Amino acid sequence: MSTVSIKDVTKVWPDGTVAVDKVSLDVNDGEFMVLLGPSGCGKSTVLRMIAGLEDPTSGDILLNGEPVLDLAPRERSIAMVFQDFALYPHMSVSDNIGFPLKLSGVQPESRSERVGDVASALGIGDVLGRRPSQLSGGQRQRVAMGRAIVRRPGLFLMDEPLSNLDSGLRAELRAEITGLTKELGVTTMYVTHDQAEALTMADRVAILRKGVLQDIGTPTEVYGRPATLYVAAFLGAPRMNLLEASVYVHLDRYIALNLGEQALYLPWTDIRARAVAHYHGERIVVGMRAEALTPVAPDAPGDVLHGRIRYLEHHGHESLAFLDIGATAILVDEMGGAVHDGPEERGALQRFGGALQRLTGRADRTNGSKPGVRDAEQTSVLADPGRHHRRPAELAVRLAPYPAVSPGHPLAISVRMDALHFFDERGDRIDVGWR
Repeated sequence: MSTVSIKDVTKVWPDGTVAVDKVSLDVNDGEFMVLLGPSGCGKSTVLRMIAGLEDPTSGDILLNGEPVLDLAPRERSIAMVFQDFALYPHMSVSDNIGFPLKLSGVQPESRSERVGDVASALGIGDVLGRRPSQLSGGQRQRVAMGRAIVRRPGLFLMDEPLSNLDSGLRAELRAEITGLTKELGVTTMYVTHDQAEALTMADRVAILRKGVLQDIGTPTEVYGRPATLYVAAFLGAPRMNLLEASVYVHLDRYIALNLGEQALYLPWTDIRARAVAHYHGERIVVGMRAEALTPVAPDAPGDVLHGRIRYLEHHGHESLAFLDIGATAILVDEMGGAVHDGPEERGALQRFGGALQRLTGRADRTNGSKPGVRDAEQTSVLADPGRHHRRPAELAVRLAPYPAVSPGHPLAISVRMDALHFFDERGDRIDVGWR
């Protein structure tokens, strides 16, 4: 049995930079947990604190329910695989894999048997006599994994182990790592900035931004119902379309979502309608993924948006059309901050938003009722930066490969209203209940 509990852990570097900010996270026995986020978000720092390579500034870390901050790294029954493999260049593959056993005093006969078993399972049994310089990148990564596995630890920590490999080999090793950890039944924490790795490998995904935990759930949950605007923008290819919308409530009929020159109508019978109705007269963010949009005839009934194709991207198996519908885009940068300026407008809207939250009872809401998930910044993503900064939305729509359309061509798209996502000015999800 091996479980991990991180309790309000904070890490502040000597120059005052906050690398990790009050992160709380529980990893179950045998679970494959992926920490996902862009470079610099604190995910590797979390891993290093669990391993004992860094000390947290505050908070506690428990392994199997026992505090471990006073234990040396070698006493924590943890094996770590690094991004740069960290192999000994003067040793053979066999000696690299068996080195932890040698340090533990395991007899040579038993050591050789265990090394052979691990190497065979990883498909490197025929290169045991070679040195790392004679191996390919994929083989070196397998050796690094073998060195971790041979110890039979209670917990695997993997820090972007596939980032130095080509895309084809990454896909192959993704399947191998997932299958091997499941077969061994070992608890695994895996750090990556690659959403494809996270969504295909994880039992659960924890998404970080600027050291703050944004969302946690199964791949289906975080993709299908992202907790924050940042998570919505970070996950998915193409990225989720994020549009500014003005809300107008027609009681017992529908809610009009005005997207610039056009509108969508959320029926009053929709379970989300009453939650969105709290924002009558305000602006919110409406998110829609490409799979929620279907090209239709211009006069098709239902919720349809009309626009013109700005440009096309051809990907072989499909084409992406980017459509100008006369709406305003909400931009989220790589680190998750809204792309805007204009502090005076932002401050005014924030003050108004705060007053409205106090009146409606929505103050101090932190992503529904999810414990340990907080906003990194309490700023408005809808602050008006001025006309010259407002960017027209380019709605990503999936089309057949090499369609008979071109830039400037008019296109009508049907919108699945049940697949829309709604976010408030702070970037928090507007929804009823929670996952």
